Amino acid sequence: MRGKAPARGTERGRRGRSRLRLVLGVSAILLLAANLRPALTSVAPLIGQIRTDAGLSNGVAGLLTTLPLLAFGLLSPIAPRLSRRFGLERVLLASLLVLAAGILLRSEGATLALLAGSAVLGAAIAVGNVLLPGLIKRDFPERAGLMTSVYSTALGVSATLAAGVSFPIAQQTGLGWRGSLALWAVPALVAALAWVPQLLRGNRSGVAPNQTPVRVGGLWRSVLAWQVTLFMGLQSLAYYVTLTWLPEILREGGMNASRAGWMLALAQAVAILAMFLAPVIAGRRPSQHGVVAVSAALNGAGVLGLMLAPDTAAGLWMVLLGLGQGACFSLALTFFALRAPDSEHSAALSGMAQFVGYLLAAFGPSLFGLLRDATHSWKVPLILLLCVVVGILVAGLGAARDTHVGLPPGENAC
Repeated sequence: MRGKAPARGTERGRRGRSRLRLVLGVSAILLLAANLRPALTSVAPLIGQIRTDAGLSNGVAGLLTTLPLLAFGLLSPIAPRLSRRFGLERVLLASLLVLAAGILLRSEGATLALLAGSAVLGAAIAVGNVLLPGLIKRDFPERAGLMTSVYSTALGVSATLAAGVSFPIAQQTGLGWRGSLALWAVPALVAALAWVPQLLRGNRSGVAPNQTPVRVGGLWRSVLAWQVTLFMGLQSLAYYVTLTWLPEILREGGMNASRAGWMLALAQAVAILAMFLAPVIAGRRPSQHGVVAVSAALNGAGVLGLMLAPDTAAGLWMVLLGLGQGACFSLALTFFALRAPDSEHSAALSGMAQFVGYLLAAFGPSLFGLLRDATHSWKVPLILLLCVVVGILVAGLGAARDTHVGLPPGENAC
């Protein structure tokens, strides 16, 4: 009996270390996720000030969102290669440091710095966008759905906070829009510190999709893969157009700038609920047609309300829009796993969807800004946004089918 005590103590010690590693790992993931949107959502409530101070047109101001999205698309195929070469933990730590540098560069204020900083921070966020799902697949294979809900929620909470406080910080603290934007480098540096212990885990590859390219051959010829990709791209386009121009739409409808910023925060806040619930509901069903239909309907109702009565029931339109966009975003992430037979196909599908999807979405903010400049009204851009929602529905119904990419053509068409 005495000989077993040390064994039990050793076992308890191992469990304690295992729990500590789990807590540190989950904390690092949540802090990383919490930095994937504030650098973007903090811009929208301030874009009027930025445009006036820097002398930008609406089309050029839209580049503050367009350039990060271009970086999302262009960096998506490269991020897994960086992970395999240098190790997933090292690449994610470096991305947080680059993110902080991009935020500080953008806040310098000159037009060139605004655009260059936006591109740099977009490149950093792109790495997290691509590698985080692979990290969860690697470290939490049995809890991928739950962890997707958790990190989506962290992403949504941080996006909401940034959208809500960026304008008050700029106005009430005397920092102006430059100081308000620069503050978001602080949480990026805090997250980087949390990733330092993760380096002790070794130089492990986080995404291993392209190591066996034969197994995922034909993905670009798959109808299902393109439906998932279009769903990802169109919902991203709708989200980033809304993120960029919603406060301006509300201001032109008669709302003051501070309240318009909080309306954007409200949409982001209610999206959190949908982000958490949609993957859970979707994962319990063989197909997700109903979830897609409800999500698109909520999206469309919110856009229609903005078009017809932007200031009459703005809170209602924000709730509908937030629920619809939050559900669509988390569904897009969930489809990467549900429509793939294994982790290799899942990672490859994620890379394809983010590469094409974000490049498609990248043109949205500038295009809608140019349409506003050309028509002197938000009516035509909002009609176009309503058409985008219809596209989301069509692509989503195809992506919701109970089948997998990589199956023989006959089976994949069901």
